[in-house]
Amino acid sequence: MHGGRAERLRHELAAREPAATAAGADVRMVRAPGRVNLIGEHTDYNLGFVMPAAITLETWIAAVALAEPVVRLTSLENTETREFALPDPGPRQGEWIDYPAGVAWALGQLGVPLRGVAGVIDSTIPLGSGLSSSAALELAAAWTLSAASPPPLAPMELARAAQRGENVYVGVNCGLMDQFASVFGRAGEALLLDCRSLEHRSVALPAGHVLVALDTRSPHRLEASQYNARRAQCEAAVAALAACQPGVHSLRDVDEPGLDRLAQLVDEETLRRCTHVVRENERVLATLAALESGDLEQLGRLFAESHASLRDLYEVSSPELDALVAIAVSVPGVVGARMTGAGFGGCTVN
Repeated sequence: MHGGRAERLRHELAAREPAATAAGADVRMVRAPGRVNLIGEHTDYNLGFVMPAAITLETWIAAVALAEPVVRLTSLENTETREFALPDPGPRQGEWIDYPAGVAWALGQLGVPLRGVAGVIDSTIPLGSGLSSSAALELAAAWTLSAASPPPLAPMELARAAQRGENVYVGVNCGLMDQFASVFGRAGEALLLDCRSLEHRSVALPAGHVLVALDTRSPHRLEASQYNARRAQCEAAVAALAACQPGVHSLRDVDEPGLDRLAQLVDEETLRRCTHVVRENERVLATLAALESGDLEQLGRLFAESHASLRDLYEVSSPELDALVAIAVSVPGVVGARMTGAGFGGCTVN
């Protein structure tokens, strides 16, 4: 499968870029997977626990080096060609090219030598589906733009650089989970990540079962959603609690008694957001225990509790997501279902 895609990308690149047909042209071919999150939604930027898994949907870039310091990329999905300069990409353009440009900016900040390239992008990850098409594009871009292959950064540092590009350059205050999953994902395994310490471990998925992502075809746009507003509510609650309870640095540090104290400090809506995050962290660790013990009935209950919390407390579900979850859990053999990703549309994980 990979061989056929690679040959098609070589053909598409050669049709658009004369440099790709020159004698001895070195075409660099890279791919990065999307991800689905089993459980632990909106906990990553609150320094909690998450449990993502890489998926077979992926983003590819085929590129050749250019003598001039410019990055010129063509999306095969919409045949658009966009470019930016190196080392300074300039202001964001409000389009998909901002993600590679953000990576170039972040790598440049770390002193990573970059190269000008001309390339084509192909992806099987539906845009706006909540399966981390942006993180996959960022990691593929990092491998493409680095003068050295692989990039001269440890895997976690590469993930953090891609995250910083999305946070600072693109303007989406995402956590680390998506980039982490794209870098560290392995077949047949989920990943448990402590977003505070960055400690992580693999978690075997149940034998005889598969993960299925169902797309509502109701896309979300994080820049235009209330994602950043949710994060701001969490940060405001932490600041209010820290003023009277030293040692609280994130919602990771809040327990059930802490939620009782927060009820006296924040409005009802903010309290609902915090309640979701605190209990979602507990559910991630309970899911780990259920997977390791083979308790699939408990796993289904935890998925159901997580979805209800995202729907009712964090308020990031949608009628389409709720409908897909209800349909899935009525099907014999389905262990559990919930929305996955930031919400406001996108996919369920089953």
